Amino acid sequence: MASYRELKAKAEELLRQAEDARKAEVAAVVSEIKARMAEFNLTLADLRDGPRKAGRKTSTVAPKYRDTDSGQTWSGRGKEPKWLAAHLKKGRKKEDFRI
Repeated sequence: MASYRELKAKAEELLRQAEDARKAEVAAVVSEIKARMAEFNLTLADLRDGPRKAGRKTSTVAPKYRDTDSGQTWSGRGKEPKWLAAHLKKGRKKEDFRI
């Protein structure tokens, strides 16, 4: 049976060999890609899937509630605004502010 030190040394050697093999394979793939790009006159822009999207489009939602004092509105989505929470604490109902 091999000792811990011997096994650890073998494992380190195998990891080094695996990394060397990976580097060699990556270099071959990169070389092949460059050759194909030159053959077909391609650029990095040609490799994109299409125009980049600026992000998710959001739609606006009509307000459902309005503060009678300040005129602020809330769509009913997301966190309840402070003005509505303050009125609810005073005993008023959410329906009182419905537009």
